[in-house]
Amino acid sequence: MQDRLEQILLRKRAEIEDLGSELERMRREARLSSRRFRSMAHALKKRECLTLIAEVKRASPSAGLIAPDCDPIQQALRYADAGAEAISVLTDGPFFSGSLEDLRRVRAAVDLPLLRKDFILSPAQLYQSVLWGADAVLLIVAALSPPELRDLHALAVDLGVEALVEVHDQAELDRALSIDATLIGINNRNLRTFSIDLATTERLVGSIPEHCVAVSESGIVSRSQAEHLRSLGIDAILVGEALMRSADPKAKVAELRRGAGESGERRPLG
Repeated sequence: MQDRLEQILLRKRAEIEDLGSELERMRREARLSSRRFRSMAHALKKRECLTLIAEVKRASPSAGLIAPDCDPIQQALRYADAGAEAISVLTDGPFFSGSLEDLRRVRAAVDLPLLRKDFILSPAQLYQSVLWGADAVLLIVAALSPPELRDLHALAVDLGVEALVEVHDQAELDRALSIDATLIGINNRNLRTFSIDLATTERLVGSIPEHCVAVSESGIVSRSQAEHLRSLGIDAILVGEALMRSADPKAKVAELRRGAGESGERRPLG
């Protein structure tokens, strides 16, 4: 079976090489930026209810085209009106039909924290993220060596951008905690096969300290799933495909958030 993650990373590394001539300019402009950053971690850590990162996602390698004609501004406004705490914008083009322009347009339309969802492998992409309006970026442990993860996380913090550090198993979670990541995403999707198993969250959430924000990602489509994840101690869920396919995204947001109140077992204090 083809390793889908490695296929994506090969393409992404080629894209990053093309940024070489722009690196110094982006670094300088990002360092000089005086823009206001919105804390996604603060928005998601609510004791009284499950919170939601709603995703703008036209396509994916596993699902193919989901909503190819989606207007990212209108979709983001629907999410904001429905009460989503944060918005994720896919900026990968070849595999997810997204773009940095989508991020820029959503930033201009809503005042919620924005996550740039992409395969971040280089400082150049962090500088881009600052300049195009992201408040947070995704760092995928499976895509990065330990030194790369440590250095990119440190640079993001230095630039004022939060990092959602994504894990798939206990070893990756241990790596995330070793760099003092406090915003941790558990991806229920295996990035090498793209299969989904919500038991991934069940296995890992108990090892995330209480002071961290625990986010469950992928495969969440129903209120009952959201309630179950909340009962495990999850703070937030990231939902894309279910919202993008819904004829009424506002109602779907309300369904996923309704009834998911106080969490169950406390996670370790850390």
